[in-house]
Amino acid sequence: MTSSHNTDSTHGPIRTPLQLLYGSLLAFIGPIAVIIGLASFVASGNKTSPGAADLERSVALRIQKVGSVEVRDANRPLQSGEQVYKAQCAACHASGAVGAPKLGDAAAWGPRIKTGFDSLVQSALKGKNAMSAQGGGAFSDVEIARAVAYMANQGGGQFTEPPAPAPAQ
Repeated sequence: MTSSHNTDSTHGPIRTPLQLLYGSLLAFIGPIAVIIGLASFVASGNKTSPGAADLERSVALRIQKVGSVEVRDANRPLQSGEQVYKAQCAACHASGAVGAPKLGDAAAWGPRIKTGFDSLVQSALKGKNAMSAQGGGAFSDVEIARAVAYMANQGGGQFTEPPAPAPAQ
């Protein structure tokens, strides 16, 4: 009697090195392809675009004008340095935010005062370090200069507040 022994029962489906390579690649790339497919399926849903809730407002924001013209009363009285300081400068100079010299701090204002009044005014109008340019805003250049004189004088300066410009002929 001879026994029939099946020698193939100890082998798996992979018999050659090429089949091993294909199996390995399929085991690696297959799950990645499934994950990418699922992610794109979930992300491709019908979603509302930004501004779809208020279409008129979103269109108006997209096509708004770049600049605008503001008409001001040229004959309005000029604000004093203290008024301009309270309205515009106090936000940073009262607390010393971002390195701004505090109002009345002679040690911080001393080196700045030595540069001269015109230099301080130009720094305020054009901006310096973290301070943005103040020229062309809600106050005229003369009013900004008055605020500079007020703040510098509180820190030990002896500047006079600039007078109102003479009316044009």
